[in-house]
Amino acid sequence: MNSPAFRLGIDLGGTKIAGIVLDADGVDICRERLPTPQGDYSLTLQAVARLVFSLEASAGQPCSIGICMPGSASRATGLVKNSNSVCLNGQPLHHDLEALLERPLRFANDADCFALSEATDGAAQQAGVVFGVIVGTGTGGGLVVNRTLLSGPNGITGEWGHNPLPWPQPPELPGPDCYCGRSGCIETWLSGPGLARDYQQANRVALQAEVIAHKAGQGDVQALASLQRYADRMARALATVINIVDPDVIVLGGGVSNCELLYETVPSRWGEYVFSDRVDTRLVRAQHGDDSGVRGAAWLWS
Repeated sequence: MNSPAFRLGIDLGGTKIAGIVLDADGVDICRERLPTPQGDYSLTLQAVARLVFSLEASAGQPCSIGICMPGSASRATGLVKNSNSVCLNGQPLHHDLEALLERPLRFANDADCFALSEATDGAAQQAGVVFGVIVGTGTGGGLVVNRTLLSGPNGITGEWGHNPLPWPQPPELPGPDCYCGRSGCIETWLSGPGLARDYQQANRVALQAEVIAHKAGQGDVQALASLQRYADRMARALATVINIVDPDVIVLGGGVSNCELLYETVPSRWGEYVFSDRVDTRLVRAQHGDDSGVRGAAWLWS
């Protein structure tokens, strides 16, 4: 039996379910989206199935199907864990969707799909080793080697956000409390809320991360100071990734990635922490933006 010529990706988000069909060259054939049923697991399954059938009807043929999901499936139980769409937690999403759609599916979390998308036909498409980083409400990471997504025996490859911020300065200790139960995690410093907290502590004014980045772009002194501290922390955090993985390219996505200052400042600083006489790793902005999750889900079928 021949493999389907078209790849269908589904991005199961907290507010919307997005779907796309790509041809063998990654050309967008069709796309649709639906609102995510809130707090109802059964209705969520039905919405995904409805979107798949609609997209396949538009494409005119059956497709391979990949799912970009929040959280991940436990290797021990097959049940969803760590999802911010809480109705999915503890549910056999993979099993139930395969039964509903009557075919094999492939699943990965949003950071993994982001990394795969950008490594396949995005900002890092010519690179051998790609580390994809999402810095937004939280932080996430994914690792792709020769266009193959790595997940590891524990399913946590690339989850750099819950390691401690390296080379901490005295004012950074013990670090903010993290929802994982520890303190000082990279996520508490490099997420959007982490940037907002830094600015508020320094200036006693509450601003969202996107506003801080915008003000920094306009030359605001306080915003620039906060972004400089942020960039140094990102340089330290990514230096540990480079020391372990030595990627050709690191791709940034998520809301904070829109800050232009990062792409010069972070590489100018990470050399101090990388165990090498020079650093040839490139830091680049994602090419596909918000589409990287759904496109990466489609690319789960190589």
